[in-house]
Amino acid sequence: MSAVLEARDITKRYGHVQALSGACFEAHKGEVTALIGDNGAGKSTLVKVLSGVIAPDGGEILLDGEPTRLDSPQHAKRLGVETVFQDLALAPDLGPADNVFVGRELFKPGWRGRLRILDKAEMRRQALDAFVSMGTDVKDMHAPVAALSGGQRQSVAICRSVMWADRVLFLDEPTAALGVRQTRNVLKLVRRVAERGVAVILISHNMTEVLEVADRIEVLRLGQRVAQYRGKDTSVEELVGAMTGALDFHEEVRP
Repeated sequence: MSAVLEARDITKRYGHVQALSGACFEAHKGEVTALIGDNGAGKSTLVKVLSGVIAPDGGEILLDGEPTRLDSPQHAKRLGVETVFQDLALAPDLGPADNVFVGRELFKPGWRGRLRILDKAEMRRQALDAFVSMGTDVKDMHAPVAALSGGQRQSVAICRSVMWADRVLFLDEPTAALGVRQTRNVLKLVRRVAERGVAVILISHNMTEVLEVADRIEVLRLGQRVAQYRGKDTSVEELVGAMTGALDFHEEVRP
């Protein structure tokens, strides 16, 4: 299966710090790929490169096999690459539908549209349809996001990205601040997103959750990919060993 998103030999240096040293990565349509590594492994830098936040110093990025340059997050979005960072980037005083359509607002048809009058009813309808189709528990479309639970806010952020991402969705620690029930709901949502044909990339420190939801797992250490696994064929111990260097797969990357 060819990769939807592929990184080849990405390098990035910050002064004397080499954050990425020829990092490789790939994500496939309809799969959840977990990107894991210890602190300082280069995960955040690689995600920023692949979502257009920062430019790499070297290497190549391919979308559907075609070399591309991601000049900015907005450019990445136009190419169907969306990212949900840990801070969610939601407007707390706006409702779920308003957050979904921030920067992509719909206007009334005809002369009212020319006057830039928002079509709030249509935005609310489309957002609700998306939430229902994804099986989320966000039901109050009028409440400000600040009044929602942590799991509901995470669902709003994910659904917002899913509505616009037709290729790739990055999720940065989506369950880090959630309780057990909310975590279960978000992990189910992650699987549903992949089932819609989107390549989902999950960045997480929780190895149990990674093994539960990921089809593939890629391990970074010291700015390089050191191992690849099928989620069903590995264990927490093996992942930790690859992350820490107790197991060294530099010479043989497992398919």
